[in-house]
Amino acid sequence: MPIKSDLWIRKMAKEHRMIYPFAERQVKKNKISFGLSSYGYDMRVSDEFLVFSNVTTSIVDPKKFDKRFLVKIKGKCCIIPPNSFALAKTVEYFKIPRNILTICLGKSTYARCGIIVNVTPFEPEWEGYATLEISNTTPLPAKIYAFEGIAQIIFLEADQECETSYKDKKGKYQHQKDITLPRI
Repeated sequence: MPIKSDLWIRKMAKEHRMIYPFAERQVKKNKISFGLSSYGYDMRVSDEFLVFSNVTTSIVDPKKFDKRFLVKIKGKCCIIPPNSFALAKTVEYFKIPRNILTICLGKSTYARCGIIVNVTPFEPEWEGYATLEISNTTPLPAKIYAFEGIAQIIFLEADQECETSYKDKKGKYQHQKDITLPRI
């Protein structure tokens, strides 16, 4: 499975709107960098966050998710409490080709502060805004900056197209427009 280069990513973004909006170069000035890199794309986090709060002293259950755990925040930044996490969405909308799988890795700038980004792979023919989980593993509050880099996507090309894509199986997270909570 070869990794795709900046030239391929740029072409796919322009011709097929694989990433929209698309930053053709790394944007760095006074920001956590985002945009096209040598072999990937650094995506941004939007200004919409759902921060977890344990006011009900209950259990987080992916089969019966309780929205009362969440506090909506919209702004230039988000403060995540110690040992907690937030859900957010990307600025970019993605349309993954049928022969491509992505791997997403958190940016080292945040990782060096104890802030971990968990995103599942974008499967072939998945489309939408990605929902991100941003964990603050520290005993201190952590600040996340909206409209700045949060994670890098690496694009892997298969030697043949998959038999069943995410679109074919009508995946439950297809065409996400907002932060999407767990579904069964």
